[in-house]
Amino acid sequence: MNDLIRMSALELLKGYQDKQFSPVEATQAMLAQIARCNPVVNAYNLVDEETTLEFARESEQRYQQGNPKGLLDGVPVAIKDVFLTPQWPTIKGSKTIDPKSTLGKEAPSVAALNRNGAVPLGKTTTPEFGWKGVTDNPVDGVTCNPWDPSKTAGGSSGGSAAAVPLGMGPLALGTDAGGSIRIPAGFSGLVGLKPSFGEVPHWPASPFGTLAHAGPMTWTVADCALLMNVLSEADCRDTNAIPRRNIDYLAEIQGEPEQLLKGVKIAFSATLGYVQVDREVEETVRKAAQLMQSLGAEVTEVAPGFDDPLAAFGHLFYGGAANALRDIGKKQRMVMDPQLVAVSEKAAQLSMLDYLEAVNERAALCERMAAFHQKYDLLLTPTLPITAFTAGREVPEDWPSTRWPSWTPFTYPFNMTGQPAVSVPCGFDGAGLPIGLQLVGARFNDRAVLRAAQAYQLAAPLTDKRPGLFFESSEETATAGVGI
Repeated sequence: MNDLIRMSALELLKGYQDKQFSPVEATQAMLAQIARCNPVVNAYNLVDEETTLEFARESEQRYQQGNPKGLLDGVPVAIKDVFLTPQWPTIKGSKTIDPKSTLGKEAPSVAALNRNGAVPLGKTTTPEFGWKGVTDNPVDGVTCNPWDPSKTAGGSSGGSAAAVPLGMGPLALGTDAGGSIRIPAGFSGLVGLKPSFGEVPHWPASPFGTLAHAGPMTWTVADCALLMNVLSEADCRDTNAIPRRNIDYLAEIQGEPEQLLKGVKIAFSATLGYVQVDREVEETVRKAAQLMQSLGAEVTEVAPGFDDPLAAFGHLFYGGAANALRDIGKKQRMVMDPQLVAVSEKAAQLSMLDYLEAVNERAALCERMAAFHQKYDLLLTPTLPITAFTAGREVPEDWPSTRWPSWTPFTYPFNMTGQPAVSVPCGFDGAGLPIGLQLVGARFNDRAVLRAAQAYQLAAPLTDKRPGLFFESSEETATAGVGI
C-alpha cells in the first residue's frame, strides 16, 4: 500500500498502462489511508467508499478493454467541499445549506475530472463558505496540519492540503480568493497553483467575485501541470472565463532545470518592502533564490514597489462575505461561524464609494504589476511570513491583529491582480514545519510560473520527505510531527 499511496498521478497512470496494478488497487490503498489518517487531521468531511470504488471499477474496465478515457483515467482526486458534485452534497461547512438542494449539479472542474476518467475520493473540509485562511467550521470541526496535528493546515483549502502529503490522494481541487490554495500549500508542504483569473472555469460564480480562482493542489509540479491540462478545459457556464488557449502545461515544463530557467528574469523580494518575515523563512527562501540563480536565472533583489493593499483587499473580500450572507436571515446566522457573521455584517455597512475606492486601488495595483512584468518575468517571495501555528485559531497567539489576512501579506495582492501564483515547498523550520516559496507571473503567463516551479523542484526535490503520520506502523505514527 505504501508504494501506491506514495505515487504521483503520472506514476499511477504509467502503472495502469503497464498493467502493474489497477485503479481499483490504487483507490483501495488511498481509501485505507484515509480511514487511518483522517481521524487525526480531518481532511475529508465526506467519504463514500462504495461510490468511489464504482468509479474505480469503471476505470479498471476501460483499461482492460484498452480504451482509457482522457488524461486522468483511474487517478484518485480529492474535491474541496465548495465544488458541486452531482453524487454528493456540497455544504461548504455550513448548517445553512440544505444538502439535498445541491445534488445533481456539477462544477466545471468536477465535470472536467469526470470527462477525463478521474476517481473522486470524497469532499474535503473548508471553513464556512471558504472565508478564512485556516480551516474549521461549525459542521466538521478543525482540520490539522499533516506534519504536526497540533498546528493548522491553513485554509481555506485546508482539507485538500492535509490530504495530499499523507497519501490520501495525489491530486486535489482548491479555491483561492485571498491565498486559499497557496496558504495551506505553504503550511502543509505541497504544490498549490492559483491560475490566472479566468484560466480555470468556475461556476456558480463565487460571492467573492473576481478575487476567486479554482486550481490544483498536488505533490509534484508535474502533477500540477497535468491537472491544469484538465481543469482548463472549456465550460460555457463561466462567463468570466478567458478564451481557451489549449496550452499543454505538462509539455511546457519538460526539460532540465537549466533549460527551464535559462534567461528568465526573476525579481526576488523577501518582504515586498513592508512585511516582517520570520528569520528561518527568509533564510530558506533566500537560499532557494540563490539556487535558481545558480541554475541560470537572472535574479535581482528588488521589491515590486507597491504599498500594502490590505485595506482595499479587506473591502473587496469582506464585501464578498457580506454578499455570501445576503439571503441568510438572523435565525440562521445564529448557527454560523460567529466571526464570519461579524465580518460580513461590518462589511455590509460599507458605502458604495468605499467599495469603489477599493476597486480603484485594485486597478492601480494591476497597472503597477503589469509594468513590473515588463522588466521581470517572475516575482519570487515567501509564500507566508511564518510557519503553521496552533490549530483552531484564526491568527497566531499574541498576534497584533485579529483577522487572518494580517499574516498572509504575500498572497492576497495577487488575487486582486488576477495573476498566476504558485507555492512550492522549499524547506522546513527547526520544528519540522514546511516553508514554501511563491512564484508570481504576469497575467496569463501561467506557463512561466510552472516552468520555474518545475525547475526548482527538480533541482531541490523534497518529494521523498513525508509526514511521520504517513507511515503505517504505530512506532512511526508516534513521530507524527517529524518528516521522515
